[in-house]
Amino acid sequence: MTTSEQWILVSKLQDIPLLGARVVTGAAAGPIAIFKAADDTIFAVLDRCPHKGGPLSQGIVHGHAVTCPIHAWNINLENGCALEPDEGCTRRFDVKCVENEVFLRRDQLATL
Repeated sequence: MTTSEQWILVSKLQDIPLLGARVVTGAAAGPIAIFKAADDTIFAVLDRCPHKGGPLSQGIVHGHAVTCPIHAWNINLENGCALEPDEGCTRRFDVKCVENEVFLRRDQLATL
């Protein structure tokens, strides 16, 4: 498999709001929230809070974290793990941005 076949185009960079998210559906892994931080860094995590499964894509982005809209858990977007004092992690996905396009790894999308 070539490098280009290992990555799937999932969004245009401009389609992800600053300090917000876009949800990618249809992956075997489940719905994936793609976030854009204030410094334009892009992150991708499973769109489920590790606490009670709340939609992280609807949360408030601050720094490289998002606050779950259900119970206000703060999730580090760099590793998918809750910030103390909370515990637990949601799945994180590798992201690649090339010429204003956002790509996710094919093999990560195909596994639960």
